[in-house]
Amino acid sequence: MTARATLAAADVAAVMTAYRDALRSHQQVINRLNVYPVPDGDTGTNMALTLDAVVAELEGTGVDASMAEVCKALAHGSLMGARGNSGVILSQLLRGIAERLGPTSEVGPVDLADAVTVAAALARQAVVRPVEGTILTVARAGGEGARAGAEAGGSLTEVVEAARERAADALARTPDQLEVLARAGVVDAGGSGYLLFFDALLSVADGRGLPEPPPLDAVAPDLSSLAPGDLGDGFGLGDLRYEVMYLLDAPDDTMADFKEVWAGLGDSIVVVGGEGLWNCHIHTNDIGSAVEAALDAGRPRDIRVTDLAEQIEEERWVREGAGLVAEDPAGPAPTTGVVAVVTGDGVGRIFRSLGVHAQVRGGQSMNPSTAQILEAVEGLGSDQVVVLPNNKNIQPVAEQVDPLTDKAVRVIPSGSIVEGFAALLAYDPGASVEANELAMTASARRVLPAEVTRAVRDTETAAGAVREGDWIGLSGDGVISVADSLAATTIALLDALLDDDHELVTIIEGEGAHAGDTRRVTEWLHDEHPGVATEVHHGGQPLYPYLLGIE
Repeated sequence: MTARATLAAADVAAVMTAYRDALRSHQQVINRLNVYPVPDGDTGTNMALTLDAVVAELEGTGVDASMAEVCKALAHGSLMGARGNSGVILSQLLRGIAERLGPTSEVGPVDLADAVTVAAALARQAVVRPVEGTILTVARAGGEGARAGAEAGGSLTEVVEAARERAADALARTPDQLEVLARAGVVDAGGSGYLLFFDALLSVADGRGLPEPPPLDAVAPDLSSLAPGDLGDGFGLGDLRYEVMYLLDAPDDTMADFKEVWAGLGDSIVVVGGEGLWNCHIHTNDIGSAVEAALDAGRPRDIRVTDLAEQIEEERWVREGAGLVAEDPAGPAPTTGVVAVVTGDGVGRIFRSLGVHAQVRGGQSMNPSTAQILEAVEGLGSDQVVVLPNNKNIQPVAEQVDPLTDKAVRVIPSGSIVEGFAALLAYDPGASVEANELAMTASARRVLPAEVTRAVRDTETAAGAVREGDWIGLSGDGVISVADSLAATTIALLDALLDDDHELVTIIEGEGAHAGDTRRVTEWLHDEHPGVATEVHHGGQPLYPYLLGIE
């Protein structure tokens, strides 16, 4: 392939698709590098999800879209789909690139150099307290390299090569700038993810292949000094426990005051956007005040709150390769402990935050054995245990445990993940197993579960003909909706199930769910059912892009 002298609009879109693919292939490696600002193992996931939203937005522009249309989609998709600290900063980098390239018809060496330089400056401005040794450092170095290449009269490929070389050098030096990276023996995760952007550019501009990720077992951060209790020394965050994120509809002239309020509430503050729409991220201990600040400025929506301490602890178990998450040794054992069968790391984190003491890996495609569930029950310090099978096929397996142990074991009839979540809302660790069985069963039954998956064969259903590869929406009554689009199937499923008595829809994203699809579903819910609240969680479960709970 001949190296390109310029990039057209379609090439810019292709770069974003290549970047998404590179982030997806390196996602677990970047997650493993993630020790700053907290070692919660989600930087690669958040960056990839942000690019998923960008690509979904670009797919709606058409093959003949102009540069202005491509850049508008790039900016909007990255803003709406940004996830986590790293995703929001990446969003601002991409928005800066889009802002500079939008007025052009073709991207030459000077245009590209200007774009990555402007992007680095805007991203730094979006962070209330910039820290060196992070993605901001790598982005600035990439801009400086691109500028130097352009000023030397370099071609498009040579400018990208210069940018990548300078960014890679800066990434290698991040442990010298940030003590926590040096202590863990890794480079910055966000900077590693941004470096792949230049690889994506080279793949389109010069036909080079995208880099292969190193073996996951070759990436082994030293986490021995990175316990949650060490956050003050290791991360400069004191003991900030929660990550709060939301989209904010607010006039641009209110944002200076908003940032000033937030500056007194926490750290890792990133606010990106403009023209009345903002994506806001903070680490804080005061969730209420962080949300109230938005109400003073405008209207918040899509609020997400993550317990960082729980996420850090769960990530430690994931990194250590534990198939069974054991009881937290801190404090006395509860009267009644909880064992849950889970699928997907995100689902596991949610169950952990709701009070589950031990988890057994399993689900629709991987049913655990009675022996595995028994091992989890025996490993708890509690003499009374409730088990959440979270799948109808696993329930009879779990019911074999009680006769095999001296402990009192009761199985809650949770036929789905969302029913398990609901059951835990009624869990009382100080109550007896019998009292918990009654309360948790009643709570689980208040949820109407549903799910979306892909058909593996042709069949006829009450909802119409199904062909292999179609998306199908399922409830307890069977197939409810069929379509060739994930979003369309999910919307049709919700439309059939929701009524005026419902107040909450919980959406758990699994493998195959893209940010663009989720946004289309939540926007439909907002427009058609404004009285119904929506919660979205990233579960990571296989086979089912969406698990739904309607209450």
